[in-house]
Amino acid sequence: MAAASPTKVSLADKFTLFADHWSPRVAGRYNGNEVRLVKASGDFRWHSHPDTDELFLVIAGRLHMEFRDRTEVIEAGEMIIVPRGVEHFPRVPEGEVKLLLIDPADTPNTGDVETAFKAVDI
Repeated sequence: MAAASPTKVSLADKFTLFADHWSPRVAGRYNGNEVRLVKASGDFRWHSHPDTDELFLVIAGRLHMEFRDRTEVIEAGEMIIVPRGVEHFPRVPEGEVKLLLIDPADTPNTGDVETAFKAVDI
């Protein structure tokens, strides 16, 4: 079977395809991982992921990542990796943030399946 031909992806174009907040969209897949795009505004919720680390890369805006002992402010062009099992609370107190997340396929965005938003392809 022939390998699929690689094609580039415009993140700017993909971000124009949806408007809702805190609802991840899958822009690509590789090695069992999903590259997810998220628009965020306001507060998400406290949660953790018991089985996987979580990478947040800020494309545009400013993300506040609260932990039980501190808050990290992540600017455009910066990223933070939250280790598995660490409780965190993503917030966007002002405006909107565009994020790129990398997670193993089908990882729930809330840390538990019951309240998760299923990431869909764009």
